[in-house]
Amino acid sequence: MPASPPFLNLVVIRSPDIDRAVLFYQNLGLQFTKHAHGSGPEHYSCEVDGLVFEIYPLRPTDAPTSAARLGFVVEQVDSLLKAFVELGAEIVSPPKDSPWGRRAVVRDLDGHSIELVEVPTGGGSDG
Repeated sequence: MPASPPFLNLVVIRSPDIDRAVLFYQNLGLQFTKHAHGSGPEHYSCEVDGLVFEIYPLRPTDAPTSAARLGFVVEQVDSLLKAFVELGAEIVSPPKDSPWGRRAVVRDLDGHSIELVEVPTGGGSDG
């Protein structure tokens, strides 16, 4: 058994329209660059704290990735949800306070379920 557990360093989703998909995820504050490796397809890539998040084109021979659920900790669930709905996203679970913070689930423009969690900041003093 390894001395330390592995950590997730890559998530790839597929979209029939990567330019449209990247606009959705940029609302989270993610910054993408367009890449192509060798003879591979152009795709978008974003790296945050050692995790690479990529959006590849969905080709007819590819299996869709929309069965996966992605989760993001965000600063303001309600305002993000409003922006996503304006882009055409579907609300799966409206904003609601939970033990983990304020939480909502939205379906992106390609059908991926995206969980948004706004973690309480605590706001109390240390003394």
